[in-house]
Amino acid sequence: MTNIPGIVVTGASGRMGQMLVKGITAHPNAKLVGCIERPGHGWIGHDIGICMGGAALGVLVSDDPLEAFATAQAVIDFTAPAATVEFAALAAQARAVHVVGTTGLEPAHHAKLDAAAHHAVIIQAGNMSLGVNLLTRLTQKVAAALDADWDIEIIEAHHRMKVDAPSGTALMLGQAAAAGRGVNLDDAKVSGRDGITGARESGSIGFSAIRGGDIVGEHDVLFAADGERIVLRHVATDRSIFMRGALKAALWGQTQKPGRYDMMDVLGI
Repeated sequence: MTNIPGIVVTGASGRMGQMLVKGITAHPNAKLVGCIERPGHGWIGHDIGICMGGAALGVLVSDDPLEAFATAQAVIDFTAPAATVEFAALAAQARAVHVVGTTGLEPAHHAKLDAAAHHAVIIQAGNMSLGVNLLTRLTQKVAAALDADWDIEIIEAHHRMKVDAPSGTALMLGQAAAAGRGVNLDDAKVSGRDGITGARESGSIGFSAIRGGDIVGEHDVLFAADGERIVLRHVATDRSIFMRGALKAALWGQTQKPGRYDMMDVLGI
C-alpha cells in the first residue's frame, strides 16, 4: 500500500479503544491520526501514548471529531449508539471509511447509518472476529437444513460491565438463524424468560444472556430436537481478535464504493 491510511479511534480511553491504538501504531500499513473522547474527559488535550502509560505518540486526545475526521481515511468506532450515528454523519462528510463495532443499535440507528452510507463506506458488524463470522454462516446453513421441530436457542456470556443484552453477536446469530428459516427475527425472538412462561412456541428463536467476571465473549447456538442436539460454539479469550478484524475492515474499505458492508464482505465468506 503506497498511501498509508490515517485512522481515528473513537472512545480511545476504553478497553477496545486502547487496544486499537496499540494495534494501529504497530501496523505497517496504517497510521494513527486522531483519538476522540467525550467532552470533559480527563485525557482531552493530552498525548494518547502518555495517557495509556507509555511513550508519547504525537497524537493528542480530542473532543472534536469533525476536525479529527477531516484528515482521516478511516474511523474505527466502538462506542454507544447515539455517538455512533453522530460519528457516521461526520465520517460521511469527510468521505472516511467508518468501521462500526458498536452494539445495541436499533432500527432508528441503522436508518441513520444507511443515510450516511450513501456518501461513504460503512462497515458494521455485531462482531469483528473471523471465527464468529464463520459461526454465523454455519448457523444460517444449519437452520436452513432443519425444520421447526428443532428449537433454536442462542446462549451468550460476557463480562459484568457489558451494558446491552442480548449481545450484538447473539443478535447477529439470531438474524442468521432466522434467515435460514425464512422468518423475521422480530417475529420469532424470545428473550428474558421469567415466571410461568408456558410451553415453548414452535419456531421461536430464544436468547439467554449471562453476565459475570471478565468473560470476553462466549456464544453457543443450540439446535434441540427430541432425542438429539447440535451445538455450534465460539469462545473468545482475547479481545485483540476484535481489534484485528476492525483494522482489517478499515484497510479493506479503502478500495470500496460508498455503501453498507459487514464482516462477511470483508472476509469474503
